[in-house]
Amino acid sequence: MIRRGSASPDSAMLVVAAVIAREGRVLACQRSSSSKFPLKWEFPGGKAEDGESPQAAIARELREELGISAAIGAEIHRTRHSYAEMREPVELIFFEATVASGEIDNHVFERIEWIEPRELSRMDFLDADRELVSKLASGAIHAA
Repeated sequence: MIRRGSASPDSAMLVVAAVIAREGRVLACQRSSSSKFPLKWEFPGGKAEDGESPQAAIARELREELGISAAIGAEIHRTRHSYAEMREPVELIFFEATVASGEIDNHVFERIEWIEPRELSRMDFLDADRELVSKLASGAIHAA
């Protein structure tokens, strides 16, 4: 069960992320040096708010982080991960997304880069992202 604000053993924090592909590359974002997990790479996204659907959460996060309106596609991967630094695990859902309007503008990250999928595994991604990174790098999952 996914609950927000609860520390019961079966609860998890709902986190969403987008895999945005363009011209055979995917967008990777490096967390700021002042954030939790500084300078780790991730896909854009964040925590869902209470009562917010995963699709609405990822659309909101992409507006806030990158200044774009996005078309949210299919769920492409889901995982649960426990970080020692966090009280409860994260339930992380990855969606395909495309830019519907606006130009990508980095509002919160140290830097952003368009990376060929096979090169992703060379970057220092957050632990919860690594299974998807491996699948993208190997071609087991294709970014649209």
